[in-house]
Amino acid sequence: MQPLAGTGLQFTEVTPKADLTGLLQAWSRGDAQALGQLAPLVHRQLREMARRMLAEERGAVGWQPTDLVHEMYLRLLDWRLVHWQNRAHFFSTTARMMRRVLVDMARARRAAKRGLGMAAVPLDADPAAPLPRVDVVALDDALHALSALEPRPAQVVELRFFGGFTVEETAEALGVSARTVINDWNTARAWLYRELSKGTPGLRGARAGSA
Repeated sequence: MQPLAGTGLQFTEVTPKADLTGLLQAWSRGDAQALGQLAPLVHRQLREMARRMLAEERGAVGWQPTDLVHEMYLRLLDWRLVHWQNRAHFFSTTARMMRRVLVDMARARRAAKRGLGMAAVPLDADPAAPLPRVDVVALDDALHALSALEPRPAQVVELRFFGGFTVEETAEALGVSARTVINDWNTARAWLYRELSKGTPGLRGARAGSA
């Protein structure tokens, strides 16, 4: 397969039963070939993650999912001595890296325009309970704060909201029950909504109107 342009990453053919966790751990041990075997296993899901994020990022005009994946790979290859634990660790980390790319773009626009045209994303990935759109930079800051207090609910948000995982996929990736994922998801959403509402009158009004 062709290398991903600009990264030096060469995709290699792998068997359908290739062990994702094993390849991640081999990469952690310094096996350069492991990443080439890993890439085709995760590329489709990474592109879908990128597509979801870009669909909600109004400032990424002209960007394609491949562009965001490419930038994520460049940042990922700069990392050293990462001890990859499992599939969930990899996808939550890559989702965080993609989010960081978009946040950096939003911060640059904010610095240039002093708050005009700031990017926004919907806080809820569940269409049955829509919530107002929020600033992507504020959401990133809030997720950092949540991760320091409650790491697993923050990881659930990264996998479900940014990664597009279903409840069942998230449960499998984290090694917990579906009920635990739902509880963590609801806890994280409530906490994020409360934090984001502190500085956003529109959110406070929407919350009051839905009570």
